[in-house]
Amino acid sequence: MSNSYRMTIIVPIYNEIDNLDRVEKTFLEYLAQSPTKSQVLFVDDGSRDGSFEKISKICEHPDFHFIKFRQNRGLSTAIKAGIDHANTELIGYIDADLQTTPFDFDKLLGEINTCDAVIGYRAKRKDTLSKKIQSRIANAIRRKLIDDGVIDTGCPLKVLRTDKVKKIPFFDGMHRFIPALLKLEGGEIKQMEVQHFERIAGQSKFNIFNRSIKPLQDAFAYRWMRSRYIRYEIEQTDI
Repeated sequence: MSNSYRMTIIVPIYNEIDNLDRVEKTFLEYLAQSPTKSQVLFVDDGSRDGSFEKISKICEHPDFHFIKFRQNRGLSTAIKAGIDHANTELIGYIDADLQTTPFDFDKLLGEINTCDAVIGYRAKRKDTLSKKIQSRIANAIRRKLIDDGVIDTGCPLKVLRTDKVKKIPFFDGMHRFIPALLKLEGGEIKQMEVQHFERIAGQSKFNIFNRSIKPLQDAFAYRWMRSRYIRYEIEQTDI
C-alpha cells in the first residue's frame, strides 16, 4: 500500500457478498469527493460465500487493497490485522453492512487534529427492537463496569491516530474497548453523532450471546487488565 494517503479505512468482511457492490459504489463516491486522500483495506475474515472473489475484483482499483485470512478469526483479529498493515497517519474503521456511511468520515476528520480518536455514536438508530434492547443492555453494563464515558461502544465508525492505536494491547473482544484502551495510553477521545441506516442486505453476525454475554465477560477482562496496566515516564537516562 502507498503511504501517499493520509488515512487507511479498514473494512472487515465476513460473508458479505450481497453488500459488496454497494460497498464498492459508495466508497468510490466517497473517495472522489473527500478532501482527505484515503485508501480502503478490506480484511476478508475467512468468508465462504464468494466475498473474496468480489473483493479481489474491486481491488483492481488502486485505492482498494485486501488481506485474506486462511480461516475465520473474528472481528477483533480482522481489525488488528488492518491496524498492523496500515502505514498512514490515520486509520478509519467502518463495517461492510454500511449501516453507517463513509461520508461521515469527513465530519470526524474535522476534529482529529485536536485529539487521538474521534468516534461516532448513533443517536437515531434504525435497528430492530430486539437489537436495540440488546445493545442498550450491553452498553449499560459496560458503562457500569468500566465507566470510560463512551456513549455508543458498538458504533463502528471511527477515526484513529495510527501511532496511538498501534500501541494498545489487543485480544479477542478488545475491538469493543478501543477508546478505553487509547485512554489508558493517555489518548484524548472525542465523540460525534453520525447517521445510522437499516441493514439492506446480508445477515447480522451478532446475537444475544456476542452482543450481551460475551461483552460482559470482556468488560471484566478489561477491568483486570486496566488494574495491572504498565505506565511510566522517563525523567532522565544516559542511554
